[in-house]
Amino acid sequence: MVKDDAYRLAAIRRMGSELLSYVREYGITANKIMSDHVVQWTLATPLYNIGEQVHHLSSELKEANPDIPWFKIAGMRHRLVHDYESTNWMIVAQTVLEDIPAFLQDIEHVVLPRSPEE
Repeated sequence: MVKDDAYRLAAIRRMGSELLSYVREYGITANKIMSDHVVQWTLATPLYNIGEQVHHLSSELKEANPDIPWFKIAGMRHRLVHDYESTNWMIVAQTVLEDIPAFLQDIEHVVLPRSPEE
């Protein structure tokens, strides 16, 4: 299976929506994110999966949509995976509670690059 930009954007939408549903369903707050290890583990997985999908999006798509902070999103994934113990959970709380909803709205307006055959 080829994981093209359309596939990856759909995966980002799905994971982001699931993440926000966890937040609503379990009443996750900034305080819970900063203090509850179970909540931290629950949120880290979809965040690093989103970052992984973003990392593998084409350069053309990222360049066509420069207002989205692609580098920061992929960077959070790298931090969560490679330096988890140094995670700043206040930043994660802001990301989950404020940035992810806006990011998912932005993703709805992403311009897919045209293939050479078009």
